[in-house]
Amino acid sequence: MFFLVMLLLGAVFTTTTVGGVLVGLVGTGVLVGVLARKYAKMADRTVIRFSPLGVELEDGSGFRARLAWGDITRVGEVQTRMASPRTIGRPGGMRVRAGAMHSLGLIGWGERAVPQRIPARMRQQLAAVPVDQRTGRPEVSIPLGAIDPAWQNGDMGNWVARYRPDLMQVGA
Repeated sequence: MFFLVMLLLGAVFTTTTVGGVLVGLVGTGVLVGVLARKYAKMADRTVIRFSPLGVELEDGSGFRARLAWGDITRVGEVQTRMASPRTIGRPGGMRVRAGAMHSLGLIGWGERAVPQRIPARMRQQLAAVPVDQRTGRPEVSIPLGAIDPAWQNGDMGNWVARYRPDLMQVGA
C-alpha cells in the first residue's frame, strides 16, 4: 500500500512512470530501513534475564517488567508497539499506520517500571491494564518471541520448562 502511494506521488511529481517507480522503490526502501533499524536497536538494547526467582525484561528506553515463576498465568500472544498507533495522512486520502508486533510470550501478575517521560496515550493504556484483585499487581507480559521466535525450543524454553513445565504443555 505504501509503495502504491509513493508510486502515484512520484509519477505525479516527476510526470513519468519510471520516475514514479523509482520514487516508490526509494520511499519504500527508506521506510523499511527505518523500521528495521528501529527494531534492531530495540532488540540490541533489550535484555531478558532468567533466574530461579523468575523472568525479567529490561530495554534501553527504561521499561522493565518482572514476573515471578509462580505468578505467570499463561503463555500467550503479546503485543509490542514500536511506533505510535496514530494514523497519518490526509482525511479522505491515503492513510497509513504502523501496527503492533505480535509474538508469543509470558503473561502474568508482576511488576512494571516505566521511564518518567512516556506519551500520555501510553500512560492511559498502562493504567487500563487488568490488576490482580488479591495483590494489586498489574498484568505484565514479556514478549520472548520478539527476541527469539523459536524460544520454546531453546535456552529460554528450557528455563520455562524447568520452573513452570505446565506452561510448556501443548494447549497450555
